[in-house]
Amino acid sequence: MPSSFAFRLLSKDSIPDAVKKAERYRLLGEPDEAESVCLDILQVDPDNQVARVDLILAISDQFGRERRPRVDLAMKIVGELTDEYQRQYYEAVVLEREARAHIDLDTPPVLVFLRYCEAMDRFASAASIRPPGDDSAIIRWNACVRAIRRRQMQPGLDNEEYEDAWPRNGQ
Repeated sequence: MPSSFAFRLLSKDSIPDAVKKAERYRLLGEPDEAESVCLDILQVDPDNQVARVDLILAISDQFGRERRPRVDLAMKIVGELTDEYQRQYYEAVVLEREARAHIDLDTPPVLVFLRYCEAMDRFASAASIRPPGDDSAIIRWNACVRAIRRRQMQPGLDNEEYEDAWPRNGQ
């Protein structure tokens, strides 16, 4: 590969500004750009938890654009978070976003319902260990309830038959 296509490293001094840029790209609806910035940050500062969270959000922002969302990659990054509350909360966020993305992908409604239920279980766990004043997990729980009610989703008669049917990366 020509050297002109090699990645260039950010300076450590530029990381705070790069984090702001990643967040701005997400807010502008450019999650692929935000993802790229986060990867640049993590190449220089692999323990940067803010960049890791932004990367999880940037990847999951793209779920609706992708036929096969990169859920496994997002979950791998969630597992690298050092704070237990954040791990549980962002795992739930990824599951919720996966459910939302599959609504428009002809995924059987019972599978979408089950994924929302998984997200709600994780939000409940996160809420039980949340820091004082942080009701984010409760807010997301309520959003899941509203999505289920709005679409009148219900469990299937035999949810077990669907457990292994969920589309995943590479399948």
